[in-house]
Amino acid sequence: MSFVAGSLAGALVMGGIYHGFSNLVQTRTAQHRADIHMLSERIVNASTTIPSPPPASMRITHHPLTSLIQSKWNDEVAGLFGTAWRWEQRAVELGKKVLYGGDS
Repeated sequence: MSFVAGSLAGALVMGGIYHGFSNLVQTRTAQHRADIHMLSERIVNASTTIPSPPPASMRITHHPLTSLIQSKWNDEVAGLFGTAWRWEQRAVELGKKVLYGGDS
């Protein structure tokens, strides 16, 4: 008799647990469904115009005087490096003449 009573009590407890979990899953599913519906409505009704800054190509301002000064500066620096390179080549040639004698 206690076997039958224990089995029935266990089945009753398991039925209650099953019903509780089933109810919990059903409630959460309904809440998720409502949340997803609300989010999809927000996406559908969202504004398609997004304020953004102008592109970088439009923000670049050209200053002709600054460009001219930079160009002249770069030419002068390039000339200095070219002169230094030529002096170095002359020094190498002179060193070869001194070390090895004659024309090389």
